[in-house]
Amino acid sequence: MTEDTQGDAPQLYLIAPALIPAAELGPMLADVLDAHPVACLRLPGGIGDELELGRLADMVRDLAHARDVAVVIEDHLPLVQRHGLDGVHLTTGARGVRYARKELGADTIVGAFCNGSRHEGMSAGEAGADYVSFGPCGPTALGRGEPVELELFQWWSEMIEVPVVAEGALDAALVRQLWGVADFIAIGPEIWSAPDPAAALAALWPA
Repeated sequence: MTEDTQGDAPQLYLIAPALIPAAELGPMLADVLDAHPVACLRLPGGIGDELELGRLADMVRDLAHARDVAVVIEDHLPLVQRHGLDGVHLTTGARGVRYARKELGADTIVGAFCNGSRHEGMSAGEAGADYVSFGPCGPTALGRGEPVELELFQWWSEMIEVPVVAEGALDAALVRQLWGVADFIAIGPEIWSAPDPAAALAALWPA
């Protein structure tokens, strides 16, 4: 997972849906991955028990790697190594970045969700994160519910070298506003309830 070097266009970071049986998830993910150039796929960590999550990780890894897409999983460091994933996405900000880097090594992706905290993002970058993620970008009742100021992405893109991911409660208008100031835009919950997730993503992502 590397920063886009071809102009200002962000890369697509896909968040897999939670609470969907593997038999249904596989075809859904394959359709979206075949229709859109995805740079990284994130697997939610809080779904099912260890065995179920391991089976899901194997299935998602095979789908993604066949299409040259990197796979990260939320928080579960042992599953990264055990199931041949590309890295971990830490949902607790800078906390744990140094430990994850030590445990997983220099070649593994370590990302950190930092909500809307500039300080937390800088701390994560200094601790060795490969990317930081800020969100939610739009209004939502989930989490703290307060949208991140879009100026944060503008400032980050001008001042900080660590790639930045924008995520959470996105719509087509917000995606357009983030174009050019975010290195990656994460789409997931916005599309999975649609009858055709690949088409829903096409409606969000500028042609």
